[in-house]
Order: sequence, then structure tokens, then C-alpha cells
Amino acid sequence: MEENVIPHHFSITQRQRSDLKRHEPLLVWFTGLSGSGKSTIANALEKALFIRGTHTYLLDGDNVRKGLNSNLTFSPEDRSENIRRIAEVANLMLDAGLVVLASFVSPYREDRENVKRIVGYENFVEVFVNTPIEECERRDVKGLYAKARAGEIENFTGVNAPYEPPMAPDVEIDTMKVSVGDAVALIVEFIAKKM
Repeated sequence: MEENVIPHHFSITQRQRSDLKRHEPLLVWFTGLSGSGKSTIANALEKALFIRGTHTYLLDGDNVRKGLNSNLTFSPEDRSENIRRIAEVANLMLDAGLVVLASFVSPYREDRENVKRIVGYENFVEVFVNTPIEECERRDVKGLYAKARAGEIENFTGVNAPYEPPMAPDVEIDTMKVSVGDAVALIVEFIAKKM
């Protein structure tokens, strides 16, 4: 089958798209436990970048699972496929010249490494939103930890499924010490030189 798939080469290049947007494409990948603050920080970062004239798109776990990945479960295999598909979508968005913000628990190091391989290491920034599970459970705005503790949710990261924290993230945010605004400032400072 693969021998019959022949990519078409288009007239407009990624370089031309980036030049038009006046910034380099980039994937900023937020990882951390459910309730850690990934989506909140990613949303605030997108606002800050938008104000600066940066062309962005935010991919978020629940939103993607309601559409593109609605056929996937939370089994380890489906979690890996979820992240692989997101990486491929992000790669298309990078080709369009966008700065993509991706907020996903993405519990496995190997899956995050695969994202880097797909989009290119130079295009990837890993942000570890490091919040203790006790604080995530205290926040539990969706009620998911309570359901997992009651046995109503299987394969819930941090409760009955593992989370492998990044070994050397580009940016680490301790939400117990760093405000959302300060987190955004730290990330902007890091990515400015890459854009």
C-alpha cells in the first residue's frame, strides 16, 4: 500500500509561509498530570502570543478526543496512537507556519520522544507543568480523580496508570510556586529565540 502513496510537492513552501507570518513555526508541548494547569497556561500563552502578532493554534486533549480521536480509549496502546495522531496534525500545522501549542497529559516518555521525531527536534519545546498529584486532586474541576479513586475510571494517569515525567524538559513550571503570568513569561523568554 505505502508504495502507492506518492506525496505531491506544492508551489508554496514552509519557508515562504513562515516569511509571510514573520516568525518560525514551533510546537510547544505541555505535559503534566490532569489538573496540573497545562490548558490554563497554554491558553494564557496563546493570548500573549496572539497579542504579539504570532499565528498560533492550540490543540487540547479533551477537544481532540471529542473529534479526531473519538475512537480511541485510554489503554496504553490507544494513548500512544492518540499522541502519534496529534504529532502528525501538529506537523501539518508547522508546515503551515504556525506556532502550535499542544496540551496533553502524554504520560509516556517514548510517545513524547516520537512527537519530537515526527516534527523535528529543532521545532519542539517541551514544557513540564509540574504539579503534585495531591494538588491536582484538590483542584479536580472535572471530578475525574474522584471517579478514578472510586474505580469508575480505568487507566487514569497518576491513580491507576503511570506518568513518566520528562527527564530534561526545556521549561519546567512548578505551579505551586509560579503564577500563570510568570509561567507565560518564562515560556515566552525561552521560545523567543526559536521563533
